[in-house]
Amino acid sequence: MGSVGEAIVIAVPTFHRPLALDALLDALHEQAAPFGADILVVDNDPAGSARRVVAGRAQYVVEPSRGLAAVRNRALDEAGRADALVFIDDDETPAPGWLAGLVTTWRQDGADAVSGRVESRFPVGFHDPWIEQGGFFRRVQFAAGASQPVAATNNLLLDLGTVRRLGLRFDERLGLSGGEDILFARFLVKAGGRIVSAPEALVFDDVPAERLTRSWVLRRAYRVGISTVRTAALTGGGLRVRLRGFTGGAARVGIGGGRWLAGALIRSPRHSARGARAAARGAGMMAGALGVDYREYALRHPGPGGAHDAGATSR
Repeated sequence: MGSVGEAIVIAVPTFHRPLALDALLDALHEQAAPFGADILVVDNDPAGSARRVVAGRAQYVVEPSRGLAAVRNRALDEAGRADALVFIDDDETPAPGWLAGLVTTWRQDGADAVSGRVESRFPVGFHDPWIEQGGFFRRVQFAAGASQPVAATNNLLLDLGTVRRLGLRFDERLGLSGGEDILFARFLVKAGGRIVSAPEALVFDDVPAERLTRSWVLRRAYRVGISTVRTAALTGGGLRVRLRGFTGGAARVGIGGGRWLAGALIRSPRHSARGARAAARGAGMMAGALGVDYREYALRHPGPGGAHDAGATSR
């Protein structure tokens, strides 16, 4: 359980987002000061392109191994014997009182992890009823103090005493496919840890224009479907989990496809988009059950010789 005077580190994974990172560091300094928290930037660009933005404003390290899992593990290592590690993404903006919300819940509740709230914001002038009504950027909401079965790391405080005691690490096999944070959270809960919701700890996810296309949101739904089954299987259950994931995914494809068709016939963006989202996620669940791995983040991390290795592979 946290208490006054304990050491806190705020970790920011970054990759080629200098303008967003610059703005985020300004906001973090204001919130970190009352808690004496340190700020750590982990750059996943081997060339160290964020160095000039960070210079003199935070601790800075380069993690050359590709993928978010390697970056998050480097943050765990760099945090040393600190008491708490807070993750926030480099394209997010913390609302006033964000860090206080996480830390207060941690100190008062004795949680092993505290998950804040994330709200997406679209660029000024963006308007696509299909994407807006499809719920692609909405997240499951939990009441204050509620226990969560999983949590993402884009707004998360980890009690490092618990992490060290349980020997938890982010699985680098998922570094380019995503889902490494969900798997980490699953293992934490499976070992008896508690993830507590703190909706007052709010960050805004500023969605770039390149993600506001129908093809991108459906690919993301597909990848989430794969990760859902894959992480569940990796935490136990094996064949049983995969069979359940396949049948559940097939049901989503059928029901979602029907809703998409009905929405198209009656010209309802809401039903069309939500049906397409369900079908894409269901297809991902079926693919995940069959061992397919969709490496969503490989496009921004060229492989040896500069070749991109994004896409789906069977494992």
